[in-house]
Amino acid sequence: MKHAAQGFTLLEVLIAMVVLALSLGAVIQSTGDYTVNQAYLRDRTFAEWVARNQLATALMAETWPSTGQTRGEVEFPKSVSGSGGREWRWEMQVSQTPEQDLRRLDIDVFPLDADDDAQPLATLSGFMGKP
Repeated sequence: MKHAAQGFTLLEVLIAMVVLALSLGAVIQSTGDYTVNQAYLRDRTFAEWVARNQLATALMAETWPSTGQTRGEVEFPKSVSGSGGREWRWEMQVSQTPEQDLRRLDIDVFPLDADDDAQPLATLSGFMGKP
């Protein structure tokens, strides 16, 4: 009596390898998406901090800001090792309010290398009373 060979057929092995390849492809894709999302959230957080720093600087200046737009660049975060952080471009629009002794400050923050028509990564609004 002949015994049937035990083990997997070539077709079964090939199907298992295709399933494994598809599964690994999905894992690699989701890992890549996570990495991109993580970098975007980091940049949004830093941009928010830049906006808050600019608002705090304007409020601490204790000078009545004139209406209009001002722009600037800043490196943030600065590292202790001196390697530096990312460079940001901020724009602050100062506008009048119905209350004469109150000004509105709107701050938008962009990566320095962003196009002029790009959407800001962070937007912050605040108010300043006349000193």
